[in-house]
Amino acid sequence: MTREISFSKLSGAGNDFVIIDNRDRSLFLDQSEIAALCRRRTGIGADGLILIEPSLSADFLMKYHNADGLEGSMCGNGGRAAVWFAHAVGVPFEQDGGCRFEAGGNPYRAWITAPETVRLQMLEPRGFRNNIETEEGICHFVDTGSPHAIFYSAGLEGVDVVGRGRKVRHMTDLFQGGTNVNFIEITSPDSLSLRTFERGVEDETLACGTGAVAAALMSHRLGMIPATTIRVRVRSGNTLEVRFSENMKEVFLTGPAHVIYQGTVRVG
Repeated sequence: MTREISFSKLSGAGNDFVIIDNRDRSLFLDQSEIAALCRRRTGIGADGLILIEPSLSADFLMKYHNADGLEGSMCGNGGRAAVWFAHAVGVPFEQDGGCRFEAGGNPYRAWITAPETVRLQMLEPRGFRNNIETEEGICHFVDTGSPHAIFYSAGLEGVDVVGRGRKVRHMTDLFQGGTNVNFIEITSPDSLSLRTFERGVEDETLACGTGAVAAALMSHRLGMIPATTIRVRVRSGNTLEVRFSENMKEVFLTGPAHVIYQGTVRVG
């Protein structure tokens, strides 16, 4: 049966998402329908799809799906976009602009710090691994809610992100379940540039929130950047801010999130 669904499309620093208010739990989309909506040229086009649903323990539940239609792990920019959308559709927030939401079975805190700007407290990173040998060179690894392999480069513009990223993404002998792949260039004592190949999208994206966090934390941990507030320039040209405690137990991701357009789409 064909259904007409209202949606919003949001950008989080260049990561784009189809977001749907499903607080009444009336909507169910299967994998093929989600993939069709996210497909560029023939669908709405997006890096992922997010459903905002009710939660028993938080202000709302964020249910995230990758562009391939499969339920994904945490998406930092998606989380920030979801917070901005939830605020826009009337989910009650605290007086300081803060809210609590759950995603992937984990609790999160976030704040609207300025118009179209959201700060998200990330999970404590885990699984740090250094100096992993691959056929694409030496990389490092950390899980920041999603798994990330990290390569350093002196010339980021010339990197074959898609070709190299696709190879490393499928090295399941090194990265169980596959991994996102990041290429980083250090640009100052408190900044870096980042390009990311995202699994689930299976392509380079214009930004990656959990990738920005992984890049910043690893660069500090390896002594490449001494600062604990790091500016991360992503492929879209936007800048994300990653701020963290010295022990890396408290990590915050801040950046832009805004509505690109709203509409309805027929599904089924």
